[in-house]
Amino acid sequence: MTPAARSHVVSSFTLIKGAMIAETYAVFAAWDFGASKKANLDRLRSDNFIGAGSTTWLRDVAKVLNRRFDPVNRDRALVLLAKNGCPIDEWKPILLWHVTRDEFLLRDFLINWLFPTFVSGTYRVRTEDVYEHLRSVGRRGGIIEHAWSDTTLNRVSAALLKMAVDFGLLRGSSTKEFASYHLPERSFLYILYALREETRNPRKVLETAEWRMFLMLPSDVERELLRLHQYQKVDYQIAGSLVQLSLPCANACEYAKRMVA
Repeated sequence: MTPAARSHVVSSFTLIKGAMIAETYAVFAAWDFGASKKANLDRLRSDNFIGAGSTTWLRDVAKVLNRRFDPVNRDRALVLLAKNGCPIDEWKPILLWHVTRDEFLLRDFLINWLFPTFVSGTYRVRTEDVYEHLRSVGRRGGIIEHAWSDTTLNRVSAALLKMAVDFGLLRGSSTKEFASYHLPERSFLYILYALREETRNPRKVLETAEWRMFLMLPSDVERELLRLHQYQKVDYQIAGSLVQLSLPCANACEYAKRMVA
């Protein structure tokens, strides 16, 4: 299966294992670009330098990281940030961005369920509220390799809400509530660079549904761009339907290096 096709596969395994934020940061902080992905993960399994509580959890961390990330190419900037001590609060939203490049179900949940629920004014959400959305994932392009039992449906729903908590979008345990979320400035700029690389169109960068993953409306994005323009961190000009966006770095990886210089 090609990487493009793989990005539409709905994997319950990786979601149920969770966000693994601290584990991913620790592994990437110790990543050796001079060694292969397999060699890095083999070292993780043999040395357990992240202090995993069991061999089973250590194995699961290695397996999930192997599935989720391409540290040499697509996710290189994410690894560079961890290796150079990027503050975790700024790194987490960037991690979420990278995870959703290949985790179709998480991206679909954030954009097509969590965000609409947020803007509807709903305050509390429960596991069972997500069931109907998951049952219709195929209509939005998701490819389910194996039919889900009711137990799996419940576990995936709970896992998605737990990941939203881990990334700061929700709070709570049994019943989740929307948190007062703010995307840190440097995280916003990183994602801005990444979106520019993907779309090459300033208007599309502003209006893309990708910002919904961070509970942001186009008006929120524009407000932040205007603020950054005021402080000369970007050049953002808008006149009617014409949008001009100039950024000082060539791409997200170059900006990542500037973040931790």
